[in-house]
Amino acid sequence: MSLKVVDTKAQAVSHKRNPGFPLDLDWVERVRMNRSALERRAATIGTRRTVKKDYQLAWLLKAVSLIDLTTLNSDDTPGRVERLCAKARNPIRADLVEAMGVRHLGITPAAVCVYHNFVATAVRALEGTAIPVAAVSTAFPHGLTPLKIRLAEIEASVEDGAREIDIVIERGMVLNGDWRGLYDQVKAMRAACGEAHIKTILGTGELATLTNVAKASLVCMLAGADFIKTSTGKEKTNATLATSLAMIRMIRWFFEETGIEIGYKPAGGISKAKDALVYLALMKEELGARWLQPHLFRFGASSLLTDIERQIEHGVTGHYAADYRFAMA
Repeated sequence: MSLKVVDTKAQAVSHKRNPGFPLDLDWVERVRMNRSALERRAATIGTRRTVKKDYQLAWLLKAVSLIDLTTLNSDDTPGRVERLCAKARNPIRADLVEAMGVRHLGITPAAVCVYHNFVATAVRALEGTAIPVAAVSTAFPHGLTPLKIRLAEIEASVEDGAREIDIVIERGMVLNGDWRGLYDQVKAMRAACGEAHIKTILGTGELATLTNVAKASLVCMLAGADFIKTSTGKEKTNATLATSLAMIRMIRWFFEETGIEIGYKPAGGISKAKDALVYLALMKEELGARWLQPHLFRFGASSLLTDIERQIEHGVTGHYAADYRFAMA
């Protein structure tokens, strides 16, 4: 078996980082989202777009390359992080890679995401690879410590080698319509990141309305966010297709107005390969194939890789294996 899979690492991607823009409150106030329309649209994605056999395997390999392989547990240890990094180096069993004829692609996850305390551990464990370390900072998951402490945490993570920073916004600012306060905080966090890319976690399940989600997305993008992200994974409601549509359409509107491409990261609750395929179809339909690259789309996930690997084995051998056959941290 030999799959025709696009080697995204070999593609020359011209991507200009978001420089940030002045806060445009008139634009923010014009934003409106129709929840029922978004939910109707979201309900059709999985029913209208399916891929089978070798095409499905190729899409699953694409999904692997877009995962932020994550461990954010209160009982994390250096050993667990090192095991996760070992999995990131070889995310798919060698025999499956050989059977598909894709070893030359060197497929790895997009990043490894950990708490600040484990950034240095992950950087050492990934030495010699191109896999970046992402740190969740700014008092993850609540984001309610004093700003100077959150900024210091960002700077410490960057100093330890993090190349990406996932920050959390203060949800109360959105609920109170304090767009200037949100803009100023995200702008300060963007500055603290320096060359490290910043992903802003909105905590969408706690923002009450999809219009609030869309407005918060716009304010974060104006403040210089490289990515907008749904959730910490710790909320009762995490990534949904309707929420994703609201955020993706703000990304499209922002691109139409500024020419700047912003990344999107759904996180929390995406644990099945079939769900990943639906999100890939959604991104392709709404933003185009260009957005299906690690610098513009990520999955925030931990268990997703296990199910993808099971589906790949089924595609190669015709048989499903138990989860325990696929090593994770």
